[in-house]
Formats: sequence, C-alpha cells, structure tokens
Amino acid sequence: MLGLTVPRHRLGAVLAGFSLVAAGVAVQVTATPAAAATPHRILFDNAHAETAGNADWIVSTSQPDPLGQDSSPSAESDWTGALSSWGVALQKTGDYSLKTATSALTYGGSSATDLSNFDTLVLPEPNTLFTTAEKTAIMTFVKNGGGLFMISDHTGADRNNDGEDAVEVLNDLMTNNSVDSTDPFGFSIDSLSISSDYPSAISDSSNPVLHGSFGTVTKSLIASGTTATLKPADNSAVKGLLYRTGYSGNTGAFFATSTFGSGRVAFWGDSSPIDDGTGQSGNTLYDGWNDSGATNAALALNATEWLAGGSSSGGGDDGGGSTCTSAQLLGNNGFESGSSTWSSTSGVITNSTDESARTGSYYAWLAGYGSAHTDSLSQSVTVPSACTTAALSFYLHVDTAETSTSTAYDTLKVQVLNSSGTVLSTLATYSNLNAASGYTQRSFSLAGYAGQTVTLKFTGTEGSTLQTSFVIDDTALNVS
Repeated sequence: MLGLTVPRHRLGAVLAGFSLVAAGVAVQVTATPAAAATPHRILFDNAHAETAGNADWIVSTSQPDPLGQDSSPSAESDWTGALSSWGVALQKTGDYSLKTATSALTYGGSSATDLSNFDTLVLPEPNTLFTTAEKTAIMTFVKNGGGLFMISDHTGADRNNDGEDAVEVLNDLMTNNSVDSTDPFGFSIDSLSISSDYPSAISDSSNPVLHGSFGTVTKSLIASGTTATLKPADNSAVKGLLYRTGYSGNTGAFFATSTFGSGRVAFWGDSSPIDDGTGQSGNTLYDGWNDSGATNAALALNATEWLAGGSSSGGGDDGGGSTCTSAQLLGNNGFESGSSTWSSTSGVITNSTDESARTGSYYAWLAGYGSAHTDSLSQSVTVPSACTTAALSFYLHVDTAETSTSTAYDTLKVQVLNSSGTVLSTLATYSNLNAASGYTQRSFSLAGYAGQTVTLKFTGTEGSTLQTSFVIDDTALNVS
C-alpha cells in the first residue's frame, strides 16, 4: 500500500512469464525515425512465405536490390515477379528507392533492410506469423512515423500449409503485439472468402489515395478476397475508401486507411489486384493489375505515395516533418502489459500489493529494499520533428523509512539519453525528502528533442540502510 516504511521483498510478486533485462542494464535502441526522403524508401517483405505455392509477391528476383536485375527498367518484364509492374512504375518516377527484405524484420538494428532505413513497409499477403520481436519492430516503426501497407487474401489461403493464412497473420500483428494490442488501427480483417466483386470507391475528391498523382481510383477487384470491419470508436482516423458491393460504413471495407502514432496504415483485402500476371516460371498468376474493370494500379501507387509521405493530406506524419499528428507515444504507458515495451531491472514492473497502482493493477517500483541497490526503467521513443509540443508526464509516489529532513540518502533520476547511452539531460532528481502520501503528477517538455530518437530513463539508487520506494504509474508522452 502507499506509505510503506519497511524494506520490500518483492521477487515473488513480479509478473510471471515476462522476460526482464539484467539488473543495472537499460537497453538503448539505436533506431532513427522513419523519415520520408527523395527518393522515398519502400521495403517489400519476402521473409514470410510471400512466394509459397502460386504466390509470387516480389518486385524482382534480385533481392534485396531489384536494380541488380535491371538498373533502369522500362517495362515490367525487366524485373521478374508478380509485383514487378508495381515496382517498375515506382522506379521509373525517380522518386522511389525499393528494396526487398528476405530475413526477419527489425527496427533499430544494423541490417541494410532494417526498418529504420525506410519510409514504408509493404506486407504482400504474408503467410507465416511474425515473431514477437518482429511485431514489436513493425508497430514501433509505424508509431514513429513509418507507413504500413497490409495486403490480405481470402480466409483459408494457406499457401505453405503451416496452419496460418494472411487474415490470421495480419490480425495477429494487430491484436498480439507488445506496443499496442487494443485495436491500434481501428479495424479487423474479416474471415471471409468472397469469390468476386468490383468494390467501388467512395466519393471524396480531396482524398490523396483516391485522387493522387498516379490517377483517379474508381473501382478495385476481388478475385477471392476478404474485407475489413471498421471500429472508429477505437481509432477515429480509420476510413473505408472502397467497399464491397452493397456495403458501406463500418462493414465490407475492401480498402481502408488509418493512422497510428505518427505513422500511416493502409489495408487491401485481396492480393489479386497487385498481381500483374507474370512472375517466376511455374506459378499460375492472375493479371489484376491491368484488369479493365478496375483501377488497381492507380490505387496501389497512390497509396504507396501517401504512406511514404508524398502527400500531406489525410493524416499521419510525412516523415520529413511537415505535419504532426497529435498522439501519445509511450508504449504500455500504464504498465498493464507487464514488461512489454519497457526495459527494466528485475522486479521493477509489478502488481505487488505492498504498494498500490494509481490505476489498474501494475506499476513500476524502483528501490525500496533498505540496502544498497540500483533499479532502472527505460523506453526508447522518437519525437516527431514536426511536433512543437512534446509533454512527458508521469505520476510519482515516494515513501521512505528515512527520518532526515535535510539529507537525500536515496534518489530517483529522470533522464534523457541519446542512442549511444549518453545523458543529454537530467530532467529531475527526487529523493527521500519528497516522500508524501498519494501520487503527484510530474511534467516536462521534450520539445527540444523533436526529430530525435531518445531514451527516457528512470534510475532509483538506494543507500545501505532504510528503504525509500519510488513508485511510478500512468506515464505519457503527448505530442501535438
């Protein structure tokens, strides 16, 4: 409970099943913000069975760099893959740089295909589940300003017979990740197999996906596909752009867009529209890209432009920083998902009843042992460059067995570090002298770090005798 004055013995109360980093170590993420550039940087995934069975969802057989097959393609046949029409069309503009990922997706690593090096990630009907680390990487990438293009297929399209299809893979990404599993994009993919249809575009002359530099979108194509159910109560930015015949509003959305954090998201319910009918030998393909009853090429290309930040309309950060989407950027900010997103020493994130959470059940408890001890708690976050307000806040409760009214024996430092672990600023230092009943909100401006990836770190240090507990809950980094 609040007001504890005896040493803590909390190891048995730590949330079971969560992996915490070793004592004294705060993991620093070296990722840079996803930032649009000229050319815009697009990464097509080919590490999750995108070529299993008859699928051929690649822009080129030369991977990671399609330019290895033809450095100056003029026709889609210059690159080999069912997505070569898409890739060549982007390449010919001179505004795009394309790569293909053939290994696990990462964010903040040293790989040339690390997501921090790109503006947009395309997931063209993935058929194997993303790992926990990959889901964290993808969601953090979008939250920090990246674009995510999710292309599904009909339910049951398990091309590699591993028990998972694209519907399940993409829904798992959105509902089972460590960054935000509470319907982060505001839609779920329907478990349907719709044999055929020509979904129509809504009337919205200002929408950059429907009316972009690559043309006007009127219809798309379903040749065994699915739709999405929209949930604007969960994310008000979600918007259906094309609907299955007879549907509108929150049901039957065949193409939808949304935002998350500073990033943008697009969903397409079938892979047939991006299939140009040509690919590697032996694959049976379908030319939806050039279907005369649809405008699939314009839809794919306009959406890519929007996701990469080529248009400032429609929400989301355009990478370079000309717009700012109001958002709360910290993951697991109330600690209710245990150690997810945060790095901490053992036992810091807990639901022990020896102290009390401000809200929910979990909180962060640093120090409180009554012996020489150091605890840390940290999270890396990118402050969007276009945001002029970046307000860090958290609620802090301090209780102590110390009796001094003048000497700070035990301390809690709140610091900002760069990606190398160098302290950029100590925002505040609290001590046993700040002991009081209840929680007090503390707030600081991080606007000076706009455009930077920084680590927020709390460090609790205790002397050799008499405990002081620093209890933190309900953190936030609100940008606008």
